[in-house]
Amino acid sequence: MIEKSILSVSQLNEYLRMMMDGDRVLSSILIRGEISNFKLYSSGHAYFTLKDEEGQLKAVMFRSYAARLAFMPADGMRVIVHGRISVYGASGQYQLYADEMQPDGAGSLALRYEQLKRKLEAEGLFDSSHKKPLPQFPRRIGVITSPTGAAVHDMINVLGRRFPLAEMILYPSMVQGAEAPLQLISGVEFFGATGLVDVIIIGRGGGSAEDLWAFNDENLARAVFACPIPVISAVGHESDFTICDFVADQRAPTPSAAAELAVPDAREWMGHFFAVGERIRVLTEAGIAQNRRYFNQLTASRVMQRPEQVLAPFYLKVSALEQGLEQAVGRTLREKQQELARIAAKMEALNPLSVLSRGYAAVSTADGDAITKATDTRQGELLRIRFSDGSILAEVTKGNEDGK
Repeated sequence: MIEKSILSVSQLNEYLRMMMDGDRVLSSILIRGEISNFKLYSSGHAYFTLKDEEGQLKAVMFRSYAARLAFMPADGMRVIVHGRISVYGASGQYQLYADEMQPDGAGSLALRYEQLKRKLEAEGLFDSSHKKPLPQFPRRIGVITSPTGAAVHDMINVLGRRFPLAEMILYPSMVQGAEAPLQLISGVEFFGATGLVDVIIIGRGGGSAEDLWAFNDENLARAVFACPIPVISAVGHESDFTICDFVADQRAPTPSAAAELAVPDAREWMGHFFAVGERIRVLTEAGIAQNRRYFNQLTASRVMQRPEQVLAPFYLKVSALEQGLEQAVGRTLREKQQELARIAAKMEALNPLSVLSRGYAAVSTADGDAITKATDTRQGELLRIRFSDGSILAEVTKGNEDGK
């Protein structure tokens, strides 16, 4: 026997891996199959099996690729997967290393739509409690749509006809294609950050599901939800519903209908104002007529025609009160005068000047000390003698002799 090189198991597995990695077909391959045993681990890596009626293939999708999926894979789902075939050295098993995946068949877009719808609904992005009310009289309306589409012209016509006082500010954006979501998001964020407008309309005219797909973008839905300005979504026709419709504050079946929702009808309001004005005029005239009748009744009454007859009893009462007051005042004055006279008489009796007027005099020293006895005087002393009409100074020439 010819001896050949002996390989270890790991060397063989590595050899097979190198061969598969270098194969042009196996290094970039598309495989159709049904998912089974799907598991998404906390690390973000996904492991599953692809199978058909006669075989199965192990597969793995690492976190960096799994995070980019637009839908959540599940057992039983038919998919088309892109990747490469290689050998896992530890087990010697070949498997598919997937980097892209999409649902298989005509319902792939519908599946992605339903999965995203359920996800955002579970997070509360569709709850009515988050819906902002539309302003009743907006001054500026922001419109995010294609500048060349029929939708923008329809909105311009409706806004101009219904409420010409409002100003429309257009943010031009693509409304379909891979770049459309980013431009639509930019428009929402621009109006939200600047506060230039009171309400935003985002949308486009009708089209296929693929044409409208930009409005099913998850990042666009989150931007609309976070926008501080009320947003009206108007995508396609009345039968078309997008994720943007559910998350917006108001959904309109068409762009023209969105314009009608955004502004009031000036003609209706003018009619309302005229009706209110007419109502005010009628009520004012009725009030004036009622007051006029009341005035006429007052002027025709006895109190206005012959006021003296109504006032006569009051005049008599006032006159009687005046007489009573005069009598009471006179009686009080007489009583007070009599009392004052009695007090004056008493004071007069106690007045020392009254005694002096009867021939008596009051004697005191020159310093004002009263002298009541002759023995209190000395020869040569000056005395002050007070009479009823004045006082004099006198000198004592002879002192008291035995009290005589």
